[in-house]
Amino acid sequence: MPVIAPMPTPRTTRIPSQREGTDTAAAGTTVDHLTETYRAHYRSLLGLAALLLDDTASCEDVVQEAFIRVHSARNRVRDPEKTLAYLRQTVVNLSRSALRRRILGLKLLSKPMPDMASAEEGAYDQLERDALIKAMRKLQRRQREVLVLRYFADMTEAQVAETLGISLGSVKAYGSRGIAALRVSMEASA
Repeated sequence: MPVIAPMPTPRTTRIPSQREGTDTAAAGTTVDHLTETYRAHYRSLLGLAALLLDDTASCEDVVQEAFIRVHSARNRVRDPEKTLAYLRQTVVNLSRSALRRRILGLKLLSKPMPDMASAEEGAYDQLERDALIKAMRKLQRRQREVLVLRYFADMTEAQVAETLGISLGSVKAYGSRGIAALRVSMEASA
């Protein structure tokens, strides 16, 4: 279990109280008192965070952050007996903030991103795919084979030539004629 290491305490000097007629403020919570509070109440504060949050990692983060914040503001806690109450309130506030950030994140994720295709665009894409498939079926068998292997299977011209058992020049010729025929067919259907 992690422990907040106490900082070296400065020389303790007696600070007169207001009852003695001076205007100086009380010293606040000491590092030693905060360390003891940590040791004694870490698990109970973790349990408090667990009731507010849903995962252990977030609970531990919240409790650690609460101790860090109270440590940095320990001079404001005038009564050492109120340190635990201050810590509890800090855990509750940090848990609320964590939940707020999560809810905001979920809200942002649930909205469709502006670059997502609409249903209408999806329908147009489907129509274009159907037209392309129809145009591909009209091609000669070799042209269709070369185009499918070259562009859909992402093969090089040499790999297409080897797969079909034809020369590299034939692959280039069938490919260029096939693309030209597709272009004419797609423009005619548009």
